[in-house]
Amino acid sequence: MPRIRQADVDEVKARTNIADIVGERVALKSAGVGSLKGLCPFHDEKSPSFHVRPQVGYYHCFGCGESGDVYSFLREMDHVSFTEAVERLAGRIGYTLHYEDGGAAPETSGRTRLYAANTAAAEFFRSQLLSPDAEIGRRFLGERGFDAGAAAHFGVGFAPRGWDGMLKALTAQGFTREELATAGLVSTGQRGVYDRFRGRLVWPIRDVSGQTIGFGARKLFDEDQGPKYLNTPETPIYKKAQVLYGLDLAKKDIARGDPRRVVVVEGYTDVMACHLAGLTTAIATCGTAFGTDHIKVLRRVMGDDNASGEVVFTFDGDEAGQKAALRAFTEDDRFNAQTFVAVAPDGLDPCDLRLQRGDAAVRGLMDGKVPMFEFALDRKISGFDLATVEGRVGALRAAAPIVAEIRDTLLRPGYERVLARRLGMDPTEVHGEVERAARRGAQAATPFRSEPTPVPDEGGALAPVTLAGLPRTADVAIERDALMGALQYGHRIDQALLERALSAAFRTPALDAVREAVAASADRTRAGWATDAVNAVREPYRGVAGELLMMPFPARDEAGAVASATDLARRLVLRGIEHEKQELLSAVQRVPADSPGGRALRMRLRDLDAERQRFSAES
Repeated sequence: MPRIRQADVDEVKARTNIADIVGERVALKSAGVGSLKGLCPFHDEKSPSFHVRPQVGYYHCFGCGESGDVYSFLREMDHVSFTEAVERLAGRIGYTLHYEDGGAAPETSGRTRLYAANTAAAEFFRSQLLSPDAEIGRRFLGERGFDAGAAAHFGVGFAPRGWDGMLKALTAQGFTREELATAGLVSTGQRGVYDRFRGRLVWPIRDVSGQTIGFGARKLFDEDQGPKYLNTPETPIYKKAQVLYGLDLAKKDIARGDPRRVVVVEGYTDVMACHLAGLTTAIATCGTAFGTDHIKVLRRVMGDDNASGEVVFTFDGDEAGQKAALRAFTEDDRFNAQTFVAVAPDGLDPCDLRLQRGDAAVRGLMDGKVPMFEFALDRKISGFDLATVEGRVGALRAAAPIVAEIRDTLLRPGYERVLARRLGMDPTEVHGEVERAARRGAQAATPFRSEPTPVPDEGGALAPVTLAGLPRTADVAIERDALMGALQYGHRIDQALLERALSAAFRTPALDAVREAVAASADRTRAGWATDAVNAVREPYRGVAGELLMMPFPARDEAGAVASATDLARRLVLRGIEHEKQELLSAVQRVPADSPGGRALRMRLRDLDAERQRFSAES
């Protein structure tokens, strides 16, 4: 494949704000001058250690060590090639790429083609919703309170009943049967290759960035022998355990809500009903139970690093809905946010509730939400006869482990009292049983409650060095801070001063490796120079460079940061002058004063004193 011209690669990166790309997947908030932070998308964490510095186009996680530029972020998150990452970003900003052989853009392959095929299929399905054959689908939507505007907003379409309508339309656009099969759009059987979705209402399923990655399709015709809902199978870009329907539409309102609230519903029409009723943070799973990977996605989008957020689960009032709520409860402590359950009157789902009682009733679901712990307690004790002593004791033994799971030391006593009231028992008895349950739980603690233990490199490679592992000395402090200032604000510092500050070797090997790369940078005014310098640092010290580039600089504003970085450069120069002076004073003692060598040493000492005074006056 022809290579993209390097000038274009640099230009696309310079025109792209990395915070916009990362922000589609991670809720970012200010972390000091020029720095943003959020929950790392590369590992599961409770407190944010993932930093983004838009000015230099770089990210770094102080927890797992992942770092890079906007291209590496897309490559890691979406598993695309470097060329595909550049092409995707160029497409976002409308930039025409040029290739080294002078030709046009080559036909891309892999995941990019799968995204394109799904996008083309979504357009095909949307156009078919207007066809005569789709009248049954339009009627289905209308009977549930959704007009043409609602269908267009959510991209709802129709898959015609024929065997190959979509197949013909997309192969005419240049997609191969192999690509369509890999995308999960066609199947193969005795009839050969045929459309997977036929005679169904179709919802496009998009990832958090808004790209269509699959579909959910609802049966409409009685003669259809397939399941009521049919989803895209697992593909290289569609993983149902990680996909949340509606998150692309809900993410902005989730991020700016106060509190940040996510409403988890069960189906596509429930998401539509909630959004149209004003609950615009509603999302749903896609043909699978709400699980751990869904939680990871939601936590990053929510910025779930404190207890101020809310996750509200809405479930049908039937037995299946109750079981779904309890399954969600087992994952509750993966959230920092508070979790609730909301069950509509008469067990109606949000779609039916809106249809029967209006938008206000859907919004009112939030008024009737109950804490997840309280819901779980009530469900657990509902199977016992509380009119008998045996029933109350059995209920206590069954419910105590639930209360013991509560980590908040202020919440647990409150729920002990709730349980005591529910059972009509003495609070001290309840407290004792909860404590026993807590001790049993501690002995059989589940492994997911702690961070994974790092595994040594099987290849015997040197373990990456981090700033935390460096000695805590005055030399380390000034070298570290000066390099931080140079990497983050080197384009604003007087270049002659910076060259002088970085000309002498540092006393800390890791920091000296970073110094060499920064000093070797030919043009520090060029966009992206700092990331190139970081990438040029030899291992095992590259991680240190990434940390220095991303650490919040201790200043009130950018002007203060530039002034501080400039002062640190002067301090390095002064340290170098003082070091050279001490060596010259030692040499003077060994050379006759009236010899040519002695006179040269004394002249150099005078020059150093004058230079020291000049730099001291400027600081």
